[in-house]
Amino acid sequence: MRRSRRNSSRGRTIVGLDIEPGRIAAAEVSVNGTIELARAATIELPVGVVRDGEVVDVEAVTAALKQLWAQNGFGRDVRIGVANAKIVVRTVDVPPVTDPAEIEAVVRQVAAQELPMPMESAVLDFEPLGIVDTPAGPRQRVVLIAARREMVEAVLAAVSAAGLKPRGVDLSAFAMIRVLGGGRPESGLYLSIGGMANLAVVIDGICQFTRVTGAGLEGMGIELAERRALTLEHARMWLRHVGLECPLEEIDGDEEIVADARKILVDGTRRLATEVRASLEFHISQAVPGADVEHAILTGPAVNVPGFAEALSAELGMPVEARSVCAGKDFSGDTPLAGVTVAAGLAVEEVSG
Repeated sequence: MRRSRRNSSRGRTIVGLDIEPGRIAAAEVSVNGTIELARAATIELPVGVVRDGEVVDVEAVTAALKQLWAQNGFGRDVRIGVANAKIVVRTVDVPPVTDPAEIEAVVRQVAAQELPMPMESAVLDFEPLGIVDTPAGPRQRVVLIAARREMVEAVLAAVSAAGLKPRGVDLSAFAMIRVLGGGRPESGLYLSIGGMANLAVVIDGICQFTRVTGAGLEGMGIELAERRALTLEHARMWLRHVGLECPLEEIDGDEEIVADARKILVDGTRRLATEVRASLEFHISQAVPGADVEHAILTGPAVNVPGFAEALSAELGMPVEARSVCAGKDFSGDTPLAGVTVAAGLAVEEVSG
């Protein structure tokens, strides 16, 4: 996995590939100080193909990728995002070495002691943040990332079988921060909510904490489909149509479906906020003083549900600002921008400036 290296693929277009429960998003971008969307597309996935962020049906994901590429003609080089509970992100302080080989050796020693998985079953990466002063003296601060090998191998198998060329695997949370925060992201809570909820806490420009929960729009869509005997596609459309903004009597359509969709959205947003608060409380309990979070930045398909950001803000008790990737001047697609924000961030590794 690569956390935040400069894009070394000069002259080659990298496609960001975001695979989550219920959907795949792909994006190409242009970068000139900021990330701007050049081209994007999405395709829906059947229930259970991706579960809790993990590819469990390689053949189905491969088929969807082939269809997405056949319909849109993206380049074959892709950088893939991963987000699930089998990924561990830690910020650790190690002895103040600066030689890359020495840092790697020390980090692997720390990882073997600190991470809840055997090293032979893990894919490990790290990013040195520089020498910092600590109560124990100068230390090299490092962001350490580890993922279960079988999880990474499953997504790589699906991508390769579709005829695509993986050029890197990155945390979806880091891609979200890159595209929304720029060269030095502001402190706060970053949330991408779609098939699941992917959250990250940034303090002083550094990602201090990440977590993935199963709460998201996909589960709400499945619940509505089962309750009202709808296809999942239609249930997803009803959630966007009903939203959390307009009074029910002003919304066109079957009154029972409208009422159920609104109740599922209200209850789902409340459950999601409960999980987010629990994650924040855990982060604060582990963090240094001053790591409190006072506002949130929201992206992902949930932004396209009217009133979702405002409802989440009320449940969390903090301001929630909806953001998405910027459309480039040549972007002519009709894909909702917030739904491809993470894919856009995966298409580039670092924003300068």
